[in-house]
Amino acid sequence: MARLVKKFGGTSIGDADRIGNAAAKVAEAVAAGDEVVVVVSAMGGMTAELAARCDKVTDAPDPAERDAVLAAGEQITAGLFSMALQALDIPSRSWTGWQLPVRTAGKHGAATIDGIDCKAVEQELAAGGVPVITGFQGLGRDGRITTLGRGGSDLTAVAIAAAIKAERCDIYTDVPGVYTADPNMVPGARKLARVSYGEMLEMASMGARVLQPRAVELAARESVTVRVLSSFDRQPGTLLSAAPGNDSGPTVRGIACAEDMSSLALIGAGLGADPAIRRILMDTLASEGISAEVGAESDVKIVAQVPPEAIRSAVRALHSVFGLESVPHTKNQGA
Repeated sequence: MARLVKKFGGTSIGDADRIGNAAAKVAEAVAAGDEVVVVVSAMGGMTAELAARCDKVTDAPDPAERDAVLAAGEQITAGLFSMALQALDIPSRSWTGWQLPVRTAGKHGAATIDGIDCKAVEQELAAGGVPVITGFQGLGRDGRITTLGRGGSDLTAVAIAAAIKAERCDIYTDVPGVYTADPNMVPGARKLARVSYGEMLEMASMGARVLQPRAVELAARESVTVRVLSSFDRQPGTLLSAAPGNDSGPTVRGIACAEDMSSLALIGAGLGADPAIRRILMDTLASEGISAEVGAESDVKIVAQVPPEAIRSAVRALHSVFGLESVPHTKNQGA
C-alpha cells in the first residue's frame, strides 16, 4: 500500500467527462490499496475567465479581492471531483486551502506556503476516504484568501506530499511526460523517462510549463518523488529525481520557451552594461512577488520577461524606484 498525492491540472478536469476520467484513475489506486489525496486546479479556462471579470470591473483590482474571486475556480472543481468519487462509491469530501488551512505568507497573487495543517487529511485517510483539496490557494497571515501564482496547484500538491510523507506526487497533465522540447512545436521531440530536479528547474524557469518552478524547488528540498504523466493514456510518464536521467545522448537535455510573457524594457545609456542596475531591477520585481527573467540585450537596454498579469504592478514598481516620468512601452511577445 502506498500513500500518493494525485494532482489534476485544468485540462485534465475541463468538463464532467474529464472529471469522471480522473476520478476513475483515483478509484484504480484506491482499489489497489493505496491511500490517495487529490489536489485540483480550476477547470480549464476558468481562472482566466474569472480574471477577465475582475478586469472588467476595474483597471486596478484590489489584490486581496482578486484572490478571493480567482480562488472560486478550484473550489468548484474540488466539489465536483468529490461528487464524482462518491458516485463511484468512494467516500470523499472536499477542502479549500483556507479550511485545512494551507498557511501562506507574502503578497496576494504570489504567496508562498508557510506550512500545512494536515490533521483533517490524516483523519479522512484513516477513515478510508479520499480528501480532495483545492490547489493554488491558502490562508494568509491577515486571515484573507491568498493565491500562489501561475501553476500554484503544483506547489500545493508537492507541499502536501511533503507534509503527509507521501511515497510519490503524481502530476497529471495533457502530455505524457517531460519532453526534450514542446511536442506541439517540435514533432521529433522525445519524452524523457527521468530528469533531475536541477534539469527540470532550469527547463521550468525558461518557460516549460509542465511544472511550476517553485514546486520543483520544493520537491528537491523535501526529496519528494514527482511523476509527470498524462490523464488521457497509460504511459509511465517522467520521473523527477535527484540524479540526472540515464537517457543516452548529448549533454543538452531539452529546449524550452515561454510563449505568453510580456517584455518590459529599460532603455538608457550604459544600462545594459551595469550589473548593479540589473540587480536593482530583479530585486524590485521580486519585492512585488513577481518572478521574472532579466537580461541585457545591449549596452543600452535591459529586458525583463514578466507574466502578463503582473505587468501593471511591475511598471508601477519600476516607476517608483527609477523615478520614471512616463510609462515604458510594453508588449506581449514570445521568448
